[in-house]
Amino acid sequence: MTLLRSLILLLASCVCAQMDAQEHADYFAHHQFTRADTLRGGLRPERTGFDVTYYELHLEVDPNDHKIEGRVDMDYHIVHPTKRLQIDLFSNLTIDSIKQGGRRLRFVRDGNAVFVNLPGNPPQNSLHTMSIWYGGKPVAAKNAPWDGGFVWSLDHRDRTWVGVACEGTGASLWWPNKDHLSDEPDSMLVSVTVPKRLFVASNGNLREEIELDNGYQKRYDWFVSYPINNYNISLGIGSYIHFDSTYVAFDGEVLALDYYVLDYNEDKARKQFQQVNQMLAAYEHYFGKYPFWNDGYALIETPYLGMEHQSGIAYGNKFMRGYLGGLIPSDMDWDYIIIHETGHEYFGNSISVADHGEMWVHESFTTYMEALYVEYRYGEQDAQRYLGTQRRFIQNQSPILGPLGVNFDDFGGSDHYYKGAWVLHTLRYSLNDDALFFSMLRSFYQDNERSIVSTQQVIDYFSRYAKKDLNPFFDQYLRHPDVPVLEVRKSGKQVEYRWRAQAKGFNMPVGILIGKEPVRLQPTDKWQVMGKGFRSADVSIDKSRFLVDLEVVE
Repeated sequence: MTLLRSLILLLASCVCAQMDAQEHADYFAHHQFTRADTLRGGLRPERTGFDVTYYELHLEVDPNDHKIEGRVDMDYHIVHPTKRLQIDLFSNLTIDSIKQGGRRLRFVRDGNAVFVNLPGNPPQNSLHTMSIWYGGKPVAAKNAPWDGGFVWSLDHRDRTWVGVACEGTGASLWWPNKDHLSDEPDSMLVSVTVPKRLFVASNGNLREEIELDNGYQKRYDWFVSYPINNYNISLGIGSYIHFDSTYVAFDGEVLALDYYVLDYNEDKARKQFQQVNQMLAAYEHYFGKYPFWNDGYALIETPYLGMEHQSGIAYGNKFMRGYLGGLIPSDMDWDYIIIHETGHEYFGNSISVADHGEMWVHESFTTYMEALYVEYRYGEQDAQRYLGTQRRFIQNQSPILGPLGVNFDDFGGSDHYYKGAWVLHTLRYSLNDDALFFSMLRSFYQDNERSIVSTQQVIDYFSRYAKKDLNPFFDQYLRHPDVPVLEVRKSGKQVEYRWRAQAKGFNMPVGILIGKEPVRLQPTDKWQVMGKGFRSADVSIDKSRFLVDLEVVE
């Protein structure tokens, strides 16, 4: 991460936090944030004072005793003069020592945060490498990927099968790092030693596979050549078989596709994974080429459902259509985990946020990408029908945008997925110009590829591109739990309408039906005449395109 990017991000986070603090205080007052939440989620001098550029993770995994032992080498430079810095490692793991420049450094723990005293007064822009030796039994996930940790499992032949998922909980549950979304290393080496009967699949490209001199272990060295979220680093350990394929982009460039599945699932996987090429074409059509081209695209079979691990996606959908056979319309045949988790390569991995409270940028865009895949493959009406199946999951109980500066991933539901996708869908039809909407999506992605954005940056970009102030629109849908309500009333012989919304200045165009006739309105918070010769009860919302409520006022 560059210094300039760090400073811009810090300023954007501060501004957004000031804007949102009062708005969200009431909605999230019931959350009792702890000091540990603040230490994980907040930015303070011990974190902003340095910027990580590179990690090397050297790890030995003992699948019999469920233990890990290793060393992390962290390259960083000093952004602001500081005498100590904060790294993170869960307290159930022991740090044996921390060294820099051959000197052992003093450190103190505060729960899962580790504060390291630096030697002397390192000057601004100076470069350093810190090494941390650690080990122990990492957290075991009870229900991955919804809670974080190692998954110690057995395959159907009773052989060792291990996976790791840590989004939300934090990468520091298994390796020491600066565990904050704002700081991504520019690249990373993941070197893992296991019993030689096992194969290790990870992110990026496999550089070396080395049988150690002891005769019973192998080491696998994987290298990631792009910036990466720490929680995206993962492992799949098992009796894998590897097969590969290629995808040819629209410009003729060839992307390597690699698949790692349990040996007895090869035939199923070869059939199921054929849909990857059509999906990559759909996403290239809407957004551009796959963003981590040099690292390739991979699916790694895991003992849990799935996760968007960059360039090494965790796949556990059991080679079934939909979401373990459900969730999508019965006449559609595509794998939800492949489609959704690959969408995160664009939104979540390439475009990322700096705070868990803004995870809607990851999830809402990616969930809408599912619908765009359907539209590319089946057509616009089927995409609307697919989105229609998601409306029942929308709860409207809390804002999509969460509180900032704390370790927060309890959104109380899935509105940052399904409602967020419907927000983008509603924006599309409120603009009423598909050429504009799709050009805006593509330009936003390509202008921010492999970078970190804030909510306000998204709003500002869309407003500039659409030449329309979209702050009231996003304010209503992101910062308030309720969707806008179109009020309709009978006044004499005519029917009138207006918006009721919490966001000041909300004036989104909306499509309605009067009987079966489609009509487009431009409501404000003032009563306007809709027409005469029909009843207010004849008015309905075009629910295939707009996420709004209707209320007939007597």
